[in-house]
Amino acid sequence: MSTSYLPATTDSIAQALEAKTPSESISIYYRMLENPSSSPDSLRIKEQAITNLSDLLRQENRAEELRSLLTQLRPFFALIPKAKTAKIVRGIIDAVAKIPGTSDLQISLCKEMVQWTRAEKRTFLRQRVEARLAALLMENKEYSEALNLLSGLIKEVRRLDDKLLLVDIDLLESKLHFSLRNLPKAKAALTAARTAANAIYVPPAQQGTIDLQSGILHAEEKDYKTAYSYFFEAFEAFNALEDPRAVFSLKYMLLCKIMVNQADDVAGVISSKAGLQYVGPELDAMKSVADAYAKRSLKLFEIALRDFKAQLEEDPIVHRHLSSLYDTLLEQNLCRLIEPFSRVEIVHIADLIELPVEHVEKKLSQMILDKKFAGTLDQGAGCLIIFDDPKTDAIYPASLETIANIGKVVDSLYVRSAKIMA
Repeated sequence: MSTSYLPATTDSIAQALEAKTPSESISIYYRMLENPSSSPDSLRIKEQAITNLSDLLRQENRAEELRSLLTQLRPFFALIPKAKTAKIVRGIIDAVAKIPGTSDLQISLCKEMVQWTRAEKRTFLRQRVEARLAALLMENKEYSEALNLLSGLIKEVRRLDDKLLLVDIDLLESKLHFSLRNLPKAKAALTAARTAANAIYVPPAQQGTIDLQSGILHAEEKDYKTAYSYFFEAFEAFNALEDPRAVFSLKYMLLCKIMVNQADDVAGVISSKAGLQYVGPELDAMKSVADAYAKRSLKLFEIALRDFKAQLEEDPIVHRHLSSLYDTLLEQNLCRLIEPFSRVEIVHIADLIELPVEHVEKKLSQMILDKKFAGTLDQGAGCLIIFDDPKTDAIYPASLETIANIGKVVDSLYVRSAKIMA
């Protein structure tokens, strides 16, 4: 970096844009920021230089330089309005976030900025940086620290009645409790977010986030039809904004279709006009699972899990439902295999389904107890004995109803006789 500064003018900006290498452009921007002039025009040009510089540093993956830039700009922040300061600070933090592998650096940067905003009494900016810090801590699985930070922040924001920030914080709290598997608190926080959102205009992206979280919570409660409608609303919002989260909303819509035994509809949703825009590994993964489910093939299901591990097992939302889907598929597969038999060896079933005998035996006993089919396990002979579906005899319920009616008659006669005797 050169010691001689450049004038903060549009010519200097043009010089930086025309530079042959990014390093040369970065050097020109730094020299412009060293200019001591504080006239309105130079301040405006410097703001543009900061924006261009942070974009260049992000493209060059210089995360540490972005961090030092924030520290270097603190004297400049004293010369410009607080709203512009907040915009620049959040812009630089966003730029760092776009550089891969910088989660720890983002956390330390946010903590530094929180300390500085406290010292400078910049409450508006501090609250937003703290909300960002809580989100980063949650992504880093530091849940207790994130909850402690949010609990104090929520009280403060509610007192100030900043509805827009309150929606963000309540949504974040809902996600945090969901990660901790505390479903009642997650639902309560989401309800609070909806209440705050109803009082103000909410940007479409934020409304989409609320709908997405609503769908996730309903899916967790096995209410897949309601979850599907929420995911559809979120998908429409994100699709209109060309937000990358649209593909995840569509993916969860397909998951809901599979979970309500409508796997045949998945291909139709993917081949629709909206679905064709997002064809890729995420949708291919769900199509493979749907095909396996439709064919009741455990082997195809395991192949799908192996081939699309990143899209299925590493997605925390889908992964939560995979075990119940696997159990459902295993039960359907076992029912299909035992359909022709009245007595069959467990080893034979295990060979057909290509699973360990112990695992198959355990699952069959569980299915018998859950009354999925009528039968018993003969462990001495290693066989499964399947009974015919018992036909309900109409005599028993009719007899019980007759006895109940006789009881009522006797009771009424007793009451009448008691009145006569009195």
